[in-house]
Amino acid sequence: MAEAIARRDASKEIEASSAGLAPLGFVAEMTTQTLVRTRLCSRRVSVQTDLTGAWETANIVINMSGRAKEFAFRNFRGHTKVEDWEIEDPYGDPDKYQGTYESVQRRVPN
Repeated sequence: MAEAIARRDASKEIEASSAGLAPLGFVAEMTTQTLVRTRLCSRRVSVQTDLTGAWETANIVINMSGRAKEFAFRNFRGHTKVEDWEIEDPYGDPDKYQGTYESVQRRVPN
């Protein structure tokens, strides 16, 4: 969801890509429905599972895992290019998807 928002709202400033601490390997149906409902996407979206080298080439990594970067992922430790965003993961709770969408949208520069 965050990648789609960044591609729409800040494509001139950001080359967005998504990864996860424990990627599902698919886009949750409620994520797709939220993107369609907010007119962000009118088709099915896919997930990237191979982001080899992404860490080395990234200028900044936005951590939305809900865990501080020091505890979230071993690659975050000691790196200043990681920014923690407190964004609730809506997975499994249909009532939270719209709120999560709005939280991310407020953080992405327009």
